[in-house]
Amino acid sequence: MELTGKGKRGRKAAENAAPSSVQVLDRSLALLAIVAENDDSTLTSLSERTGMAPSTVHRLLTSLASHGMVMNDSDTGVWTVGLKAFEIGNAFLRFRKLGTISRPFLKGLMEASGETANIGIEEGGDVVFISQVESHAPMRAFFRPGRRGPVHASGIGKAILSTWSDKEIGQLMSGRTLIHFTEKTRDTLPGLLRDIQETRLRGWSIDDEEHTLGMRCVAAPIFNEYGETIAGISISGPSVRVTDEKLATLGPMVRETADALTRAMGGKRPEEL
Repeated sequence: MELTGKGKRGRKAAENAAPSSVQVLDRSLALLAIVAENDDSTLTSLSERTGMAPSTVHRLLTSLASHGMVMNDSDTGVWTVGLKAFEIGNAFLRFRKLGTISRPFLKGLMEASGETANIGIEEGGDVVFISQVESHAPMRAFFRPGRRGPVHASGIGKAILSTWSDKEIGQLMSGRTLIHFTEKTRDTLPGLLRDIQETRLRGWSIDDEEHTLGMRCVAAPIFNEYGETIAGISISGPSVRVTDEKLATLGPMVRETADALTRAMGGKRPEEL
């Protein structure tokens, strides 16, 4: 009897306890999904659909609204998806489209160059690799999709930065430590900017063993319909194959592929606007 009594009190205490952060997240995401699926999401209707008390629903909606995930029409009381949720969804569609459309370009670039071809984006001062077609060579570069790398020591990163102004690059790097990976790393802002200027003049960037000794990367930027940089495409391989002599051929090849992919995405280079 005593053990049973303690069990009941334990269950009741658990029921009355504040929800954990995971529970709050689960409820918030479920609520957001309902708001996204319906055009008449009032506080009352959301309470009925979720089975949660109106006060709980209101608290969760207020939190979501503070992050721009939902918004409320004060005249009708209807809750709708917010701008931030739209941006997140739009980013998924954009990068899904990029990953799909880029595959034949990556494959063609790999076959023409003999080296691994990559697509990556800039996010928060890092390069995030989203797709790759590996070389058939026994010694080759490999970047797992989702892997992040420092923008200052990456061919794709420097290709993207080359389309930014020096001021924008300085703002991104402000307060950051440019990690020193090899003796060739551009680990100071002036050194990086000099390299970026050379990239602008060429139209393609080089990671000359700046992240990993013995590995080189050649990259060029990809643009959207507004002439804004959305990604970069590159080839990566051992420096014994990606030689100084071959750069004269590989650089323009990568640039031409980037421009062709830009057009396939419906984009334009800034000078074409």
